[in-house]
Amino acid sequence: MTRPVLRFAPSPNGHLHLGHARSALLNDALVRSSGGRLLLRIEDIDPGRSRPDLIDAIADDLAWLGLRFETPARRQSEHLDVYRAQVEAFSARGLVYPCFCSRGTIARAVAAAAERSGIPPACDPDGAPLYPGCCRALAPGEAEARRAAGVPHTWRLDMARALAAAPGPHRVRSVPVVRSGEGRGLSSHRIGADRVEAADPARWGDPVIARRDVPTSYHLAVVMDDAAQGVTHVVRGADLRASTDLHVLLQALIGVPSPRYHHHELVLDEAGAKLAKSRGSRSLADLRAAGESPASLRERLGFP
Repeated sequence: MTRPVLRFAPSPNGHLHLGHARSALLNDALVRSSGGRLLLRIEDIDPGRSRPDLIDAIADDLAWLGLRFETPARRQSEHLDVYRAQVEAFSARGLVYPCFCSRGTIARAVAAAAERSGIPPACDPDGAPLYPGCCRALAPGEAEARRAAGVPHTWRLDMARALAAAPGPHRVRSVPVVRSGEGRGLSSHRIGADRVEAADPARWGDPVIARRDVPTSYHLAVVMDDAAQGVTHVVRGADLRASTDLHVLLQALIGVPSPRYHHHELVLDEAGAKLAKSRGSRSLADLRAAGESPASLRERLGFP
């Protein structure tokens, strides 16, 4: 059996919180029980929010938790040319198109279509209305002229053409995490047997795979990084489960293997909402300053 390769991949746009700690500790526990490898990836494609001091803070928090990763850590910002080349390859195959729509333009188009039909707009798994395809039918000459004029644009995957190029059926190979008992240390977590689940990439509509400000998106970068790093098991939060449907399609289009996936439960706040940097959830640094110890935090999260 291939030696498992797992990764923890935070974004340096805020401080780590308990949800990140659970994910990092679970990845570490599974590596320890399987004899696998544990990689760290810094997902710093957001130029407006990623900061060097937050990368240092991530390293401090992970060291405080007692976690060790193979070095050097992969940084997405150092591989933008690779992502750009893949978008260009998709363009050459007719699988993507430039989209010049602003959020306001999309919102108005969606609202107008809903008013005409009397039907509420369909939404993607994140709750955003599906892109109505305003730029999909632009004549190639018009689209090229706008690009040549420097009009800001994203690149969207043409879902219909993508599914024709990789018709599937698309499947997600998922694995459970089995706990052999409480109080037995980190080895009590292990990877269970594969199970196959159906994927539905079409529910994402025509997603953005390259942003205006960087030549990629989370979806494209994470798929390419997992392949480049030889990741065999992706262990991440349940909020990313729906993204996997799109990821297996991108893997098929690029021609790279699909890892096995496990999506763990999220750590929730007192109101039952998931922890988030954007909402100012209490950080690991705050807990450390308040006197929390690595041992007590591990125990609180189920990793004695």
